[in-house]
Amino acid sequence: MRTIGLICAMCVMPAAALAFALDGKITGGAAGAYQKLDPTIGFAVGNDTFQDTNLYVFDEDQNILLERDIAVDLAPGARVIPAGTIVASHYVFFDPGFAAQQVGYVEFDSAILSVATRQDTLAATDFLANTDVKYLNPALRGLEWQDVVWIDPENPFRVRVNWTASTPGDYIRVFTARSPGM
Repeated sequence: MRTIGLICAMCVMPAAALAFALDGKITGGAAGAYQKLDPTIGFAVGNDTFQDTNLYVFDEDQNILLERDIAVDLAPGARVIPAGTIVASHYVFFDPGFAAQQVGYVEFDSAILSVATRQDTLAATDFLANTDVKYLNPALRGLEWQDVVWIDPENPFRVRVNWTASTPGDYIRVFTARSPGM
């Protein structure tokens, strides 16, 4: 059980209760493919480590009971996820080898509660990562002013992106509710 400001709810929940990125697609901009990564194999992200036009996602820590409120940048309601909420965390990114635009989406098996898009909210929620991934360039994570990310108003399980990135890329953290099961 972890004690860094949270309780590991996963320790008492069956694997079927985890939330997962299910699918994604690039719908415009630079050609590439949707890629779901396995965070248990260990890799680095955030400092020109991928250098292609793919849309990437990986699942971070799952079904965490928050012991404190966390601030977020994008939410259907308040810009805070309150203590007592069970969340699953997912990292979505675009790391091209040259300046490029990408339009697309990632869909999850549970409703999206909120999204962290700025360096400070990403850093404040890093305790939800709990993976074998090494996060590089934490001061340069997040989005720039021209990037747009939104929760699909017709599908609350889908986050949409329209972003332009170069070095070191664009990065967001998506928080979903606990999965209804698979």
